[in-house]
Amino acid sequence: MTAKDRRDPTVHSNDVKGLTVKKSEDFSEWYTQLIQKAELADYSAVSGCIIYRPNSYAVWEKIRDEVDRRFKAIGIKNAYFPLFIPEKLLQKEASHIEGFSPEVAWVTQAGDSKLDERIAVRPTSETIMYDSYSKWIRSHRDLPLRLNQWNNVVRWEFKHPVPFLRGREFLWNEGHTVFATKKEAEAEKDQIIGIYKEVCENYLALPSLIGKKSEKEKFAGAEYTVSMEFLMPNGKAIQGPDFHHDGQIFAKAFEITFLDDKGEKKYAWQNTWAITTRMLGVLFAVHSDDRGLILPPKVALTQVVVVPILFDATRDVVLREAANISKKLKQKGIAVHLDDRDDYTPGWKYNEWEMKGIPLRLELGPKDLEKKQVMVVRRDTGEKKAVLLEKLDVEIPALLETIQHSLFDKAEKHLTESIVTVQTFKDAEKQLKAEKLLFAPWCGLPTCEEKFKEKTGAKSLNSPLEQPGLKKDQRCFACSEKATVWFYFGKSY
Repeated sequence: MTAKDRRDPTVHSNDVKGLTVKKSEDFSEWYTQLIQKAELADYSAVSGCIIYRPNSYAVWEKIRDEVDRRFKAIGIKNAYFPLFIPEKLLQKEASHIEGFSPEVAWVTQAGDSKLDERIAVRPTSETIMYDSYSKWIRSHRDLPLRLNQWNNVVRWEFKHPVPFLRGREFLWNEGHTVFATKKEAEAEKDQIIGIYKEVCENYLALPSLIGKKSEKEKFAGAEYTVSMEFLMPNGKAIQGPDFHHDGQIFAKAFEITFLDDKGEKKYAWQNTWAITTRMLGVLFAVHSDDRGLILPPKVALTQVVVVPILFDATRDVVLREAANISKKLKQKGIAVHLDDRDDYTPGWKYNEWEMKGIPLRLELGPKDLEKKQVMVVRRDTGEKKAVLLEKLDVEIPALLETIQHSLFDKAEKHLTESIVTVQTFKDAEKQLKAEKLLFAPWCGLPTCEEKFKEKTGAKSLNSPLEQPGLKKDQRCFACSEKATVWFYFGKSY
């Protein structure tokens, strides 16, 4: 039997089929096919709630582990609070509940008995956590209190759900910290955003725009929000990790007070921050191509797949060397899978592993053995080259590192080239139609922001923490009032 005869299609019904649309022509359909054919997610019986399959959940575990390790290194501890929140707690901070009320799922009955009070299914945990914080914190010696939890939340949005990007249930971390002074609380921003930035750039290979949200777009109940905004392939922006400085808003609503070193009663200062499974969708969408998924090596469950090309006469010797290669690379800390299945052709395997985004594929046949080499194929570029067996332990780690940097550089180039500075409303409209992000002098007025969104469908994203200078007579690009700040705008999820 030859290698071409090995695959019997009657044996395997779950055949890998390629994407039938191009990313550049129909992004929505391309994305829908990608997440299913690369076995990243599946739809569940509950509308808007997806199943995270192992291929995607492994990436989330990597994000979670890297972020969590960094949290613990700066003194943040993990805890867990209930999924259910009594309505009376959720109502304690008016702007907070107003911001979330359209999305809250309620439990009103247990068995055959109607509950005396509605119970909210956690949309976020401020209210359930701060009820406890008000009991735990008494003295300045109890501060800072820096807790985080990894959990799921439910936000019953009725907009069009998109797997990973917008769903009714998702996974995240939510950090909730308490400090004695405003200065200490605000100093945490650079730590937390720094952690999220490092993981997004160095592991997910994703650049972002970091800045302060507008008053209209900030987190409900916060004094201000700092966000990381990412650019999707269809020209739309999407919000990623964020940091909210809550000031004393929740402290006053929940009576979170302490006695300072002079014995005087003070209200505490608080922050909240999060990264979510939305980043999985951003990762998959930004890097992948018309052949399927592309994963940065640092988050790939399998970094290298070894595919032996088997013929009866040389089967044993090729398999033996393939096993040796796998063992050698594993000893270097590389996640390797040896695909020694008999009932699929090498070509079919190539297509399968391309669809699933494995960063490197190693092809080994009898002719390669004669030359003491293996053919190495990059998933991101398709580049193929021969590497001597004796150099694999040096070449493969170097190639994985190259792929990691190359993916980031490509995404950063796309982001940079998609930002256009505009000075007028007319120019803004033109650039939005060309799927660009806008960088514009803005008045900062909510009424201007709302009118611009109504006319264009675009909204404010964020404002760089380090601002370029404004001219003395600089006017707002959208309404011609006096400009006060430079801001990013764009179509958005």
